Amino acid sequence: MTLPYRGRIAPSPTGRLHIGHARTFWTAQERAERAGGSLVLRIEDLDRSRCRMEFTASMYDDLRWMGIRWEEGPDAGGPCGPYAQSERTQHYIATFEWLREMGAIYPCFCSRQDILHAINAPHAGDDEPVYPGTCRPAESDGSSEETGSDTRAGIAWRFRVPEGEPIAFFDGRLGEQRQVTGRDFGDFVVWRKDDLPAYQLACVADDSAMKITEVVRGADLVRSTFRQLLLYRALGLQPPAFYHCELVTDDHDDRLAKRADAVSLQALRAGGATPESLQAGWVGDRDERRSFIHRQPETGGSPPAMKR
Repeated sequence: MTLPYRGRIAPSPTGRLHIGHARTFWTAQERAERAGGSLVLRIEDLDRSRCRMEFTASMYDDLRWMGIRWEEGPDAGGPCGPYAQSERTQHYIATFEWLREMGAIYPCFCSRQDILHAINAPHAGDDEPVYPGTCRPAESDGSSEETGSDTRAGIAWRFRVPEGEPIAFFDGRLGEQRQVTGRDFGDFVVWRKDDLPAYQLACVADDSAMKITEVVRGADLVRSTFRQLLLYRALGLQPPAFYHCELVTDDHDDRLAKRADAVSLQALRAGGATPESLQAGWVGDRDERRSFIHRQPETGGSPPAMKR
């Protein structure tokens, strides 16, 4: 039986939304509308040190300005709430305990610098380096004498990745994607030392609980998809479909970051941009999109529309 389409957008209020976020969210809405489905808004506000109320408020303003509509979310309610990750702690703990009971995870006492030094390689971008297995136990019982059976906080917990297994999935934009466990990525963190779930665990727990049938997000998260597929399998859950959008980049071909205030939606709006002018560029070519970003006037004026 084919399930009704359920997509989601999942902004994090750690900065102002920029044109890259807008494009991904617009794509998610377009795909939900074409499928006759619904869209869920989830606020990913687990990073307590960086999330700010002012960013949450501006996020709602930006999404509504873009014409993004959602049927479920913190402001709209719905059957799968709560829709803010900061209110879903018990869901994550239950998922963590499920993984620990089956011996799929183990405690890791390495610092990030320890890991980088152990593999003798620089950290590339924001991705997690391949873990060398320093703390990986010989037996997958998910426990240790040092931690005790009830210890969770103060320890990083890693998912035990099988060695040398080809993993594949079909992406809605990129087609078939393949990576090999242990070579392209290694044991990854699912629970952090500050007693918070890592992105991979929280994302799987939420997308499953919220019955998401397709995840639309940026192409920089393709590798995360392979990790999450392993979590879905370990938990006995059906994974959603995936669609990874092309990233909006700057003149140096670098992914836009929230610190890039010049291309924040707030700045673009102040410069006279319209949702229609932005959306027109997303069906054009990549070079035109990039040049549009750098043609924005610093103050006032109406930005040129992107070519189709």
